[in-house]
Amino acid sequence: MVEQKTCGEPVETICQGCDKKHNCREIYQKLANFKGSSIVLKVIVAFLLPIMVFIASLAAFEQILAEAIDIKELRTALSFLLALSVTFVVMLIIKVINGKG
Repeated sequence: MVEQKTCGEPVETICQGCDKKHNCREIYQKLANFKGSSIVLKVIVAFLLPIMVFIASLAAFEQILAEAIDIKELRTALSFLLALSVTFVVMLIIKVINGKG
């Protein structure tokens, strides 16, 4: 069983009895020195944008089709399919822009 160490102890004390202390230390040093771009924008584009596009498209198509179709179930189904299509196209455009298409 692995002993739980406290954060207040020096690294040398924590790693003293470990047979992998050299590899472990190198890995943590590499992680600490990693200089990369923030992934916040990528997360927003990948997850939030498609959801927002779907919701906005659904609302827009529901409003547009409300004047043309009197049957509520048909209007809802068509709005859903059209919003899904728009979202799919937006996702394809995002993939092409990111070079993964």
